[in-house]
Amino acid sequence: MAKDKAQVVTKKTTSKDKSAFNQHEALQEMSDEDLMSQFQAGTVEAFNILVERYSDRLMQYLYRFLGDKKRCEDLLQETFLRVHRNRHSYRRIAKFSTWLYTIAGNLARSEYRKRKRRRMQSIQSVNRDNEEYEMEIPDESFSPDKHAESTIQDHYIQEAMNEIPPAFREVVVLRDIQQLAYDEIAEITGLPMGTVKSRINRGRTKLQALLEDVYPFQEEE
Repeated sequence: MAKDKAQVVTKKTTSKDKSAFNQHEALQEMSDEDLMSQFQAGTVEAFNILVERYSDRLMQYLYRFLGDKKRCEDLLQETFLRVHRNRHSYRRIAKFSTWLYTIAGNLARSEYRKRKRRRMQSIQSVNRDNEEYEMEIPDESFSPDKHAESTIQDHYIQEAMNEIPPAFREVVVLRDIQQLAYDEIAEITGLPMGTVKSRINRGRTKLQALLEDVYPFQEEE
């Protein structure tokens, strides 16, 4: 009798495991938008799959934009935290990737502005006439090179990225590294299509000049 009960329990457990496996496989086959619908309906595993799909790509995007791996890891977590927190505000009229990159992009731009302010620290001093004035000094604590990739080539690429203006850097990363379409980049950045294309071309030109002896830059056909 005890043996029969054990067999019943084993069969139920096996059936449950198989059902869970089938559900996982079904979720893996879903589009990003369908996964978000599942997540909004309460399926947490759908969110976990989205995190798996986009973690590496988002990390690359944030790192190329800011050049600070440790801080980018924090922003990556914050991005997915906001997706989790604001999941019910997502509407299928927009691609999930566009919505996701918009969140990450806003965080990255905000971080860049904060960092820019920190890089020039204002100190107050008094001149001979006791007149108060401000003098700006560079903040040496910020050094993206410390977090560059181990390979020499990637080190130079990141240095070059840091040299071009952030307005150009962001769109070049979205287009040439993340391989996003122009219209999606326009939605993410809130820029007109013409401005997006112009900034990409100007950013590429600047990068090409910086990297021509290190990394051959391929023109887009």
